[in-house]
Amino acid sequence: MIEVRKVSKTFGAFTALEDVSFRVEAGEVYGLLGENGAGKTTMMRMMATILKPTEGEIEVAGYSVRIEPDEVRRRIGILFGGDVGLYSRLTARENIAYFGSMYGMEKQAIGERIERLSQMFEMGAFLDRRVGPFSRGMKQKVAIARTLVHDPDVILLDEPTTGLDVTAANIFRRVIGRLQEEGKTILFSSHNMGEIDKLCKRIALIHKGRLQFAGALEQLRAQYGKEDLDELFMTVVEGSGR
Repeated sequence: MIEVRKVSKTFGAFTALEDVSFRVEAGEVYGLLGENGAGKTTMMRMMATILKPTEGEIEVAGYSVRIEPDEVRRRIGILFGGDVGLYSRLTARENIAYFGSMYGMEKQAIGERIERLSQMFEMGAFLDRRVGPFSRGMKQKVAIARTLVHDPDVILLDEPTTGLDVTAANIFRRVIGRLQEEGKTILFSSHNMGEIDKLCKRIALIHKGRLQFAGALEQLRAQYGKEDLDELFMTVVEGSGR
């Protein structure tokens, strides 16, 4: 469902990613693991057609990000880390509805989808309040709901639990499980090893723009003889020589 083949991305003399390849299967929750600055967000921006690969190819749901970007955009939902990008004067419902309309959804379908997402993320208490005064966690819930409003087949989540408290993070994990049951393909980017361990069976580990490992977590643990993912990460990174 997501195919990354020998992808590199440069910005002038700076190489953000170099010769990265991995594959995410349909219906899989796949972890993109690396420290801040490793190149995770750059990779997701290329998948979302915001950036173009300097070299290599990315296909999402069978469509090339270079040749068929419109087809890719129709099939993805994307949440980037950092600023959630909500309109502070609009209510949570209005923010989600606005993005639904951008995807060409009918008003009734948007309303029905919002009600379902509100239940999934337990947003009923603040759904019709303006988002300006919301806490970071409340805003993050709205942003994730906005990402899912058009029911995309492929979901790209860049550090999605940023700002979420323990309760909200647990709700998010349950939602991810439900989406996987629905057959959604989910790429989950994080530097939080615990989140990756809870949600993903397979990962791609990137360090300073280079792919260090791609495959099953069980395989990685067997290869290095360690169970703790933090220790595994440090072992792989220290052995990379970069």
